[in-house]
Amino acid sequence: MKKLISLLCLCVAISCSVFSQSAKELQETARSFMQQGDYANALLVLNRAIQLAPTDIDISKDLALSYYLQKDFNKSLEVLKPLLEREDADDQCYQIAANNYKQLVLLKECDKLLRRGIKKFPASGAMYNELGELLWAQQNYEAIKHWEKGIEADPSFSKNYYNAAKHYHLTGNRVWSLLYGEIFVNMEPFTYRTPEIKSILLEGYKKLFSETQIAVPDDSKNDFTTAFVKNMNKQSIVALSGINPEVLTMIRSRFILDWQQDVGEKMPFKLFELHRQLLQEGMFDAYNQWLFGAVQNLAAYQNWTVAHAGDNDAFVKFQRGRIFKIPAGQYYR
Repeated sequence: MKKLISLLCLCVAISCSVFSQSAKELQETARSFMQQGDYANALLVLNRAIQLAPTDIDISKDLALSYYLQKDFNKSLEVLKPLLEREDADDQCYQIAANNYKQLVLLKECDKLLRRGIKKFPASGAMYNELGELLWAQQNYEAIKHWEKGIEADPSFSKNYYNAAKHYHLTGNRVWSLLYGEIFVNMEPFTYRTPEIKSILLEGYKKLFSETQIAVPDDSKNDFTTAFVKNMNKQSIVALSGINPEVLTMIRSRFILDWQQDVGEKMPFKLFELHRQLLQEGMFDAYNQWLFGAVQNLAAYQNWTVAHAGDNDAFVKFQRGRIFKIPAGQYYR
């Protein structure tokens, strides 16, 4: 009997605690549940929070996201549709709604919503990326136009670079596959997508130098791309010994020195500025090993990190202590 009374007291205490919390406190509790993957409890708490603050768009958005993560897509849309009519609806509302439509295979509705979202948020890289992915899933090659627009409008949003790099790799545009791929791995150096793009980069350099003379891609003829190809062609002789991390370090070191002398001031580019910084600080070798070594030969890369522990540690510390972003205005595609 005492145990039963204790249990009832505990339940009452928990209930009182929940009901005494503010809407924002409840939202934080729900977010903790979401992070743990406990969406049922997140929904329980968020539904209480929304009763206390029915017009709070952030709480409603979390509620819609929780329903989405629990795969109750119709319920998620039920929460979102009124939000999308509000002036303070942000691009995340459109993203969550679009993903619900995708899961329900309501592709026309999804397309219409994303285009409406882009019109409202023309600087949102996420909106362009979502539309590009929707079109790509339908084998519509117009997708690349939206990823490119996303890169131009929101240059520090990483996923457009990821998708554009893969697209150009598949369609044979080595120059922009390499550039966008390397930008992406610097923006997301530790995510599950990183090894995939590193593989594309290594293969891309091998294919870039597979011809006697690198050609400017027909769909990319501009001053930037022409200068890139011109300066890479100067390094063709080095590539004759085969493409590996050591050779790529040499090729890319010479390229950066030539680039800075040739067009660096006229066409500033954050990726190449990073290369120059790493060269000046003696970390470019470690950077290229990180970029290409594990993909080329994991055992050899691990041996390199042991033999060059000081250099590798310095680079790892540098890598973990920075956030890589592309400034506005450095769009050359």
